[in-house]
Amino acid sequence: MSQIQIVEDQMKKVIQKLQADFSAMRTGRAHISLVEGLKVEHYGSVMPLNQVASLAIVDGRSIEIKPWDKEALKPIETAILKSDLGMTPLNDGKLLRLTMPAPTTERKKEIIRLLHKQSESFRVMVRNVRRDAVEALKKEEKDKKISQDDLRRSEQQVQKLTDQYVKTVDDLLATKELEVLEV
Repeated sequence: MSQIQIVEDQMKKVIQKLQADFSAMRTGRAHISLVEGLKVEHYGSVMPLNQVASLAIVDGRSIEIKPWDKEALKPIETAILKSDLGMTPLNDGKLLRLTMPAPTTERKKEIIRLLHKQSESFRVMVRNVRRDAVEALKKEEKDKKISQDDLRRSEQQVQKLTDQYVKTVDDLLATKELEVLEV
């Protein structure tokens, strides 16, 4: 595998991590990722919520949790109440419904500030991948494994990838910002 392919794979992983972090961030819009990992104690064992119930988005602001076993309804409700979600589920005896509260203007500003801070750390991660790749390329050139022309060409390719992935971070940030302001 060439150095360029390694760099691209590492940058893709950074973007995947950013997407996962953004999807888990509470914006006032309902996302399954907010609750699917909640630990539920049921029949003496602790399992993620998505293994004891089906989860669905009813509208943009509500999550419906339908346990496969009615006996799991109370433990699921307890797990939600103990979590840091800050929401109280509505229990109708068959399923639970979580309604996302609309964030205040102040909370939206706070979320956007956090998004910008998080995005900057991911831009730094992309640049760190670039720095490591350039160092590796310079070492290869020093060890006479590649020529100076190959070094320059490879550095340019790494820089193009860096620019591309930093732009992807910026695009993801802009999309998430719109989502936050829209709610």
